[in-house]
Amino acid sequence: MSGKGSISAIYRYPVKGLSPERLEKAELEPGGTMPWDRAFAIENGTADFDPANPRHFPKIKFLMLMRDERMATLRSRFEDEGAVLHIEQDGREVLRAPLLTAEGRAEAERFFADYMKEDLRGAPRIVHAPGFTHSDAPAPLISIINLASVRALEKEIGRPVDPLRFRGNVYVEGLEPWEDHDWVERDITLGGVGLNVVARTVRCAATNVDPQTAERDMQIPATLLRHFGHSDLGIYAHVKTPGALAPGDSVILN
Repeated sequence: MSGKGSISAIYRYPVKGLSPERLEKAELEPGGTMPWDRAFAIENGTADFDPANPRHFPKIKFLMLMRDERMATLRSRFEDEGAVLHIEQDGREVLRAPLLTAEGRAEAERFFADYMKEDLRGAPRIVHAPGFTHSDAPAPLISIINLASVRALEKEIGRPVDPLRFRGNVYVEGLEPWEDHDWVERDITLGGVGLNVVARTVRCAATNVDPQTAERDMQIPATLLRHFGHSDLGIYAHVKTPGALAPGDSVILN
């Protein structure tokens, strides 16, 4: 085992396409994700998701930043107790909806039907199934971002790149750029959690959207491909052993 760095920050995304939420600590279970990570998504026009028989769908089915950058102009907050979604616009709360109730989901759907009306293919639908994640990956995984790789990308772009463009769960300091890409099929330890790295993360056009301004102002996948020969940044890992992790915890390559 060798120490490789430390955890800089931890995030989750309770509703696919909405705001990241920073966590001070997280408890992970084998085969799981960050608590409530991508637990909800907003279907765009077709009601195909079956909560009784959940399965993975491509992200194009849902409202998402790759195509619907207006989502980034909203600021959302999620309360674990009651699964309450709060949305602010221009500093004012415009929605408070408990998403585990039919009434709360209907209220949220009415909000998105109005706010995203120019981008909808039909009626929006809030979908959820206990224990299921609407991640881009077809399995429950943790996404890990090497901040040294983000800085290497910044040098080529010539301007700051907000790491939140990559919507990762765990942001890591103390590595060499792209070092984590060599960890695929290796075991790692984050804090007290054991994981197995399963894949590099291929980046899509969602990263071109500034998470603060909602402007589509960079060409990140194209820049990665042009300067580094691939469009990957970060890794996906499967949780093998349970435990807790927090900012400041060690990152160890087993």
